[in-house]
Amino acid sequence: MTSRSVADAQAYCTALTKKSGSNFYYSFLFLPRKRRAAMYTVYAFCKEIDNAVDEPPAGSNPQEELRRWRAELEAAYRGTPTFPVTISLAEHARQLSIPQAYFEELIKGVEMDLMASRYASFQDLSLYCYRVASVVGLICLHIFGPTSARAQDYAVSLGLAFQLTNILRDIGTDAAQGRIYLPQEDLDKFGCTDQTILQRQESGAIRELFHFETARAHEYYAKAQAAFESLPASDQQALTVAEIMRAVYFRILKKIEEPKHRIFGPRARLAASRRLAVAAGVWFRSRST
Repeated sequence: MTSRSVADAQAYCTALTKKSGSNFYYSFLFLPRKRRAAMYTVYAFCKEIDNAVDEPPAGSNPQEELRRWRAELEAAYRGTPTFPVTISLAEHARQLSIPQAYFEELIKGVEMDLMASRYASFQDLSLYCYRVASVVGLICLHIFGPTSARAQDYAVSLGLAFQLTNILRDIGTDAAQGRIYLPQEDLDKFGCTDQTILQRQESGAIRELFHFETARAHEYYAKAQAAFESLPASDQQALTVAEIMRAVYFRILKKIEEPKHRIFGPRARLAASRRLAVAAGVWFRSRST
């Protein structure tokens, strides 16, 4: 790989991330330049893998697309990638010692969407959440740089909290695609059926189920908070960007808990100005402690 091809690949990843409008983007701005570039690349990899399943190219086979990405991941770690994202990823993974196994787990998680549209238990769902979200957090630890082993507990819990928030925010969107991520055991507990969700019918039972699931998300935010508070000050400082993400996503959870929120209504969002304000607030507080 030439320095020019690596630079072009990084530019591709940066442009893709900026275009996404992700809640995470504003937190990346607070990273040093080289680490920010690594985050843009990791985000771009996640986005491309996700799109292979959720927005596959016309006429493509999602399973085949994932096979190609697995082959490219292998190539990246051998030093012979050909896709822009994996060319950039190869550089960052080498410099930051990011294990290949994390990216393999991520692909397995995305692949689960091709194999299942229901989850019998929370244990089943938690494996999915771990693969598509907690693993990303573990990757990010190599970028952010904390040294304590306890930081892994923080990353895993925060990933579960984020993914549960996403699932609760997107119940209606997922239902339109025939997917129900809420565990079947929870639906049974509150007397809800698949059809209630697939037909987007708000009811007292759905509200009770929703509150039960938001409480579970709060538990994982609390676990992440406890793990964070147990870390040395240097590691807490290193995780400022993750704390920005936590602050943004926690506000989204609070937003969907508001009485006026419609479970099957428009997707809850924070305005870009609000996200930037939250990010700046967390960053300044981290520098004053």
